[in-house]
Amino acid sequence: MTAITIRPLEQSDHAEWRRLWTDYLTFYEATVPEEVYQTTWKRLFTEGEFEPKGFLAFLDGKPVGLVHFLYHRSCWSLEGNCYLQDLFTDPDARGSGAGAALIEAVRGHAEARGVANVYWMTHETNATARKLYDRVARRTGFIEYDLLPPH
Repeated sequence: MTAITIRPLEQSDHAEWRRLWTDYLTFYEATVPEEVYQTTWKRLFTEGEFEPKGFLAFLDGKPVGLVHFLYHRSCWSLEGNCYLQDLFTDPDARGSGAGAALIEAVRGHAEARGVANVYWMTHETNATARKLYDRVARRTGFIEYDLLPPH
């Protein structure tokens, strides 16, 4: 069995990060302007309590997965919450443990910071991811609503 390696994003990861995030966006039939790519990359390396962070998953030395996450305050706890915003694994690497390892890396990062609640959402039709999520987390039953204009 090949070991999965997880590490924080580094500046030298830009091309692979962009490839993985673009594939994630494509999976959800979404696009973002170039300015969002550039700003997100910059924010991932900006110091600050609420700036986003990211990890890459490697299989045999090749980047195969990506996660973005961020912390935010909460009215329900002193420590706040950690929102796991984007999680993607290359289709060829699904089932390798990369997704679970990325989730665990975020959980560990949050725990080290004293944050107990890590949460995320996925589309109801994302059956492959939901199999993983049902195994590693509890489903809360909450339904998301938003006020954003449709794409």
